[in-house]
Amino acid sequence: MTFDKDKVLEMCNTMCKNTLMQTLKIEFIDAGEDFLVATMPVNPDVHQPMGLLHGGASVALAESVGSAASMLFVNPELSEIRGIEISANHLKAKREGIVTGTARIVHKGRSIHLWEIKITDENDKLISLCKLTNMVLPKRKI
Repeated sequence: MTFDKDKVLEMCNTMCKNTLMQTLKIEFIDAGEDFLVATMPVNPDVHQPMGLLHGGASVALAESVGSAASMLFVNPELSEIRGIEISANHLKAKREGIVTGTARIVHKGRSIHLWEIKITDENDKLISLCKLTNMVLPKRKI
C-alpha cells in the first residue's frame, strides 16, 4: 500500500471531531511513513493559573499525536490502539503562540509501539519531551 499523506491527515483530523483534540484545537499538519505532526494553539484555554501552557495540555497533545501515529501501522478494521504509559519532561515555559508535537517511532512491535514526541515552539525550541507507549489490541466487536 502506498503512503498517502493527504489521506492520513484527513483521517486524523476527521477523527478529532467531538473529542478533546477538537476542544484543544489540535490539528494534524504533516505525516510521513514513520512520523506524524500536530499543532495546538497556546492561549488562556490551555493555561495553568500562572498563565503558562499547562503540562497536562502538552501531554494531551503528545498522546494525541502519538496514538494517531500508531494508527498508521495497523489496520483500523482489525486493531485498536490504547496508550498505556506516557511520561513528559517540561523544559521551557510557553505563554502564547503555537506548539508543535512531532511523534517519531522508536519501536514498532506487533503489540507495542514506543514513540518519542518532541513539542517545540515556533522557533523550534524544545518545550517538552515525551515518551508514549501504545498497545495494539484486536478490535472489539460491538
